[in-house]
Amino acid sequence: MNDVGVGIGQRPVNRRQKVVKSLWTGIWLVYLGAPVTDLLHGGHSTGVRILGWLGLAAFVAWYMLLVFRTGRGERNGLVLGSLGVLAAQSTLLALTLGREWLVLFVYVSIASGAALPLRMARWTIPGACALLTAVAFAVPGGHSYLAGLLIPALLGGFAMTGVRELVRTTIALREARATVAQLAANEERLRLARDLHDLLGHSLSLITLKSELAGRMLPGQPDKAAQQVADIEQVSRQALVDVREAVTGYRRPRLNAELAGARVALTAAGVTAGLPAEPGLADVPEERESALAWALREAVTNVVRHSGARRCTVELVRRQTLDGPVLELTVEDDGSGGKGTVAGNGLAGLTERLTKVGGTLEAGPSKHGFRLVARVPAAGAADVGSRA
Repeated sequence: MNDVGVGIGQRPVNRRQKVVKSLWTGIWLVYLGAPVTDLLHGGHSTGVRILGWLGLAAFVAWYMLLVFRTGRGERNGLVLGSLGVLAAQSTLLALTLGREWLVLFVYVSIASGAALPLRMARWTIPGACALLTAVAFAVPGGHSYLAGLLIPALLGGFAMTGVRELVRTTIALREARATVAQLAANEERLRLARDLHDLLGHSLSLITLKSELAGRMLPGQPDKAAQQVADIEQVSRQALVDVREAVTGYRRPRLNAELAGARVALTAAGVTAGLPAEPGLADVPEERESALAWALREAVTNVVRHSGARRCTVELVRRQTLDGPVLELTVEDDGSGGKGTVAGNGLAGLTERLTKVGGTLEAGPSKHGFRLVARVPAAGAADVGSRA
């Protein structure tokens, strides 16, 4: 934060900033030169001068306090009372000391615009000007000052309402910017959590399966066990790359790669895989394909980890619906897992991913196991091929 200046809509937070704001507020008091000149050279008695100086000091202090604390949430009734005190002081000083003191009403009008909302200031500013006019005609020679003071009072007061609205808008924009930044940070945390869950869940499940398989092969089939260990190394290295890409925001899985990975994972788990042929997705937007790829990865991970299935079928088809063409991914197994009624973190993350690209997710028990269906809009997509 700037140690010296105070931004629009920002409150001073240290002594130096309070001094700077006081100077900017007080610089406009230079127009009180007429009352000061009257006290110095107006030919008043000593007692009148003392009372005049006291009255002017009280007016300035009250005015500075009111304007300085503008925007701190004071009740409008308290502000109106303060403006009433300023108007009373202006009236008393002008009637007793002369026409030079009519300039105080300009400050009353400006304080009204600065301290009150527009719905109230649009009445108090003309009210201050009306009072100025009345007092000007009551003070000897005051009407000659009226033309030079009435317009500044009106323009200054309504100009301050614009400044007040600018300050309020600036504060609202600053708060909105902070909110947007917080939402962006939350969204990034959710993205990272989803990516890490999907990436590590799949990779660690495959590493666990291959480790168990290598352990069973080790006594009698060391060559095959070594191959499984080599596969574990490859999967772990790829998982490390995927995590790094997810952290930096560049991870966009593709369906072709996920289909190949699904075949490896299902085969390692002893699950018979029925997968589609290589799909033609040249016209499908990358973010939609990526959402389906995440769905496939999560579904296969759940089959491997929880289902106890012997067979898993993956279908990828293009369907025409009332809302237009959709790309539909179906993953169905014959296992017993996934029959719970509470959605896990993975399915919740998939729902969020698909919703972002206009897709939907359906997941639940089927007649022979568990079935997951993910759909995304596929306008203009080419036919994706049939099941192998």
